[in-house]
Amino acid sequence: MIHQHMLKSYVYTGLTAGPKLVVLGAVHGNEICGPLAIERVMRELDSGEIVLQRGQITFIPVTNPLAHAKNERNGDRNLNRNLRPNALPHDFEDRIANMLCPVLEQQDVLLDLHSTTNPPGEPFIMLGPENNEGDLSPFSRAAEEEALAVRLGPKRIVEGWLETYAEGVKNRLAHSSASERAQMLSTDPSYGVGTTEYTRAHGGIALTLECGQHLDEDAPEVAYQAIRNTIAQMHLADLPAPQVQTEFELLKLTQVIDRHDLGDTFVKTWASFDPLQLGDVIGHRVDGSAVTAPADGYILFPNPAANPGNEWFYFAQASDRLVDGMAAKK
Repeated sequence: MIHQHMLKSYVYTGLTAGPKLVVLGAVHGNEICGPLAIERVMRELDSGEIVLQRGQITFIPVTNPLAHAKNERNGDRNLNRNLRPNALPHDFEDRIANMLCPVLEQQDVLLDLHSTTNPPGEPFIMLGPENNEGDLSPFSRAAEEEALAVRLGPKRIVEGWLETYAEGVKNRLAHSSASERAQMLSTDPSYGVGTTEYTRAHGGIALTLECGQHLDEDAPEVAYQAIRNTIAQMHLADLPAPQVQTEFELLKLTQVIDRHDLGDTFVKTWASFDPLQLGDVIGHRVDGSAVTAPADGYILFPNPAANPGNEWFYFAQASDRLVDGMAAKK
């Protein structure tokens, strides 16, 4: 039983120095593939089936125990937004962040295991930015992160999260009154910072793996293989070298569109990665005006139950970024 008033972690330390890996499950409480996969790998470590030969692995199977106990995405709020230490914690997630952030600061690699609400749940990887010296998300380890991404297992990779989110905050501010802004964490540009962004900001590389739909029986297997592949890629144990995905699809998030009113509705039940053509009607605002595709591309993370002032859906297009020296298939 997971007790919702404490954070439980497990640390395995090899007797030879090496890099540090942290694996998170259930950052969102109803996403169960992470805990199942982590527990399976820990059993293999405990039995000696996997021998940790160097470095360190920290497992946190249930990162948000309150949300997990409720079997809901959030406890008091979304732990994977506005993640940072809080001197004056206001809610459960603030208190978790105060314990989690110092752990993330010490890691070389983070693997954060998630699942999605809507079927079909083809697995995909959320990749960080290219190397840059910008203010939003400066980064210098893109090549290492890409090399891990193409070895996790899934063939679909999505980039552009934080830049798109920051742009979305500007639009959100334009649709919010001053009184609303004071109450909305989501109008803070750093609201888009979650576990991966926080880890990168402190020198590590970090990948989010969406393993499939929440209850997809294949999702825990996707998560399990990704953990083993990460251990192998980091040379923490003498596991077989993971296969490189040379035929992968790379998409870039370019817009986040908020729901403004509970009367805003989709024209159909959308699934992530449904294709769109320029001008396709995606939904209607409460006043009847159409929300249309800004170009040819794809819808991602459609949320018909979104609260007003929060993300309704994302729009993505094919990316021309070279990952690990390879071009994505078009």
